[in-house]
Amino acid sequence: MRIASRLKKPFGTAKMVDIIHVRYLDWEDAFDVEFEDGLSFLEPHATIKKANKISPKAMPVAVVLDEETRTGFEVRYDTGETAEVSWAFIRELPPKK
Repeated sequence: MRIASRLKKPFGTAKMVDIIHVRYLDWEDAFDVEFEDGLSFLEPHATIKKANKISPKAMPVAVVLDEETRTGFEVRYDTGETAEVSWAFIRELPPKK
């Protein structure tokens, strides 16, 4: 996981690359996000839950890739909540203050 964080670019410098596949890995409690240029990131589920203010006990029911733009995906939970994740969330680091 440390290697993946070094591949991420500082906020605002990453080049747009389409997401081609995303899936939830239950045994890792993380999302495997594959990009068109061959890079793949394992994004922890806890990070996505925290960023979208999802309840702690919510479990993913479906992961839906935005087929039209391929710039993000949506995670639907058994509680009815929805988390939206953009490519920038996965591909870039957040801005530093």
